[in-house]
Amino acid sequence: MIEILVGSLIGLFGFTEAVDTKPPVQGSVNLSQAMVPNGPLRETVILEPMSQLQFRNVIRQAYDYSCGSAALTTLLDYYLGRNLEERQVMEGLLRYGEAEKIVERRGFSLLDMKRFVAALGYQSGGFRAEFDDLDGLEHPAIVPIHYAGFKHFVVVRDVYNDHVFVADPALGNISFTRTRFEEIWDQNVLFVIFPGGQEPRNAMALTERDLRIIDDRTISLLAFREFPQMSKFMENQADELGSGGDIQYIRRK
Repeated sequence: MIEILVGSLIGLFGFTEAVDTKPPVQGSVNLSQAMVPNGPLRETVILEPMSQLQFRNVIRQAYDYSCGSAALTTLLDYYLGRNLEERQVMEGLLRYGEAEKIVERRGFSLLDMKRFVAALGYQSGGFRAEFDDLDGLEHPAIVPIHYAGFKHFVVVRDVYNDHVFVADPALGNISFTRTRFEEIWDQNVLFVIFPGGQEPRNAMALTERDLRIIDDRTISLLAFREFPQMSKFMENQADELGSGGDIQYIRRK
């Protein structure tokens, strides 16, 4: 009987060594390749969910009307290193911005952003620009776009090889061709926050992983699917900035 028990234990040990019976770590997949010279090759690969990859270093907007606060939080956190939550930024925008207009339009304006970042100690400005000016920027900028029937705020991360790479609070990391972006760029407005002092570590800088061109038709199908009731709260943004004297003009030399 003892011999049978010992034999069973040895057999079980051999089986567990040959076959991985442990539950895999969350996010991991066990891969096996039998056709190798030294016997079966087993390797554990950690897979990152597409949703996490899509929203890497992007603050996802919590509400259909909060793309402005999410875009600003993205810029403050991943460019300026502030480590804020969207809720904190929303509270700051309400405190330092035009609260009554914010409630009325159900959204934040560039002027609200300017006042809030000034309270944080940063200089900022809204500009009308040409594409070459956007291409020449050395850091991210918030821009308004009009896309898929909605007014929306996004963060332009960089321009590379005539493609505009964008951190979108609703869709995550996406890209547009230059031609397409120029079509949807709302009145060629951009909002820049100047870090002051030493240039911060830009976590939004492009990497090799980002340099994958995303087909505009695919993005069109996905655009704002999760926010079908997104209100057009940015319609008066340019007028407000213009009346407030906050828009400057960039001209090429």
